[in-house]
Amino acid sequence: MKHKSGFVNIVGNPNVGKSTLMNRLVGEKISIITSKSQTTRHRIKGIVNEEDFQIVFSDTPGVVKPSYKMQECMLEFSKSALTDADIILYVTDVIENINKNEDFIEKVNQNEAPVLLVLNKIDLTNQEKLEELYGNWQQLIPRAEIFPISATENFNIDNLYKRIIELLPEGEPFFPKDELTDLPARFFVTESIREKILLNYEKEIPYSVEVEVEEFKEDDRRINIMAVIYVERDSQKGIIIGRQGEALKKVGTEARLDIEAFFGKKVFLQLYVKVQKDWRNKERDLKNFGYVQ
Repeated sequence: MKHKSGFVNIVGNPNVGKSTLMNRLVGEKISIITSKSQTTRHRIKGIVNEEDFQIVFSDTPGVVKPSYKMQECMLEFSKSALTDADIILYVTDVIENINKNEDFIEKVNQNEAPVLLVLNKIDLTNQEKLEELYGNWQQLIPRAEIFPISATENFNIDNLYKRIIELLPEGEPFFPKDELTDLPARFFVTESIREKILLNYEKEIPYSVEVEVEEFKEDDRRINIMAVIYVERDSQKGIIIGRQGEALKKVGTEARLDIEAFFGKKVFLQLYVKVQKDWRNKERDLKNFGYVQ
């Protein structure tokens, strides 16, 4: 049997379960998950390796109409996922308005790659509504194969996975067979910290935050990490730190436990907070944070 390999790119609107599905398919927590929109900001690859195939899954930011430069960059990540896809996983759910972002759906229709439309969260609806949605999506993306699933309940994921393998083109591996992702260790540290900020703070705070690892030193016993949390305003800095530093300490503790689990090693994590005014609209800052190539 000839070796198969391909890019399977996951696209769709915010909060439909793209990252949860990605982690299910890869079998590891590659993408952070929260209930807030715009949790995923970058294209994140997760690689599945078997003897006769390699699947490069790619999680992408939710498709939004940009309000600032960072969101423009996020939309470009989603669009780029259409250009190099061997298989497109268009993820929707039983809750969202199916006519949302029709321009992006049209781009999916114009693409020549096979489309698997993933209808997520079916545990939140009934059979009658599911059949209605099924028919509506058949009209919107006529050539798509539709897979009703529940990513959180792990329902019908196996059938989706089998179909992906069937559709993979023949080819040599794109990455070494022992790799889980193409991203550096520092990226997963920043994402873990940002996930805890998304979970612990409300209103605009999580969306105004970026995290940068300034120091990552590893020896046989532990990893020493120093990271900076950037915010846009002085008032946000006070909220992140909290009364007597308690809020920041909570974020650090929760993030450290996740990072230790990910690397399988003890971690010493230091967090600092700095103000970088209006960073989401500044080209230089966005380039430094990896949004602009």
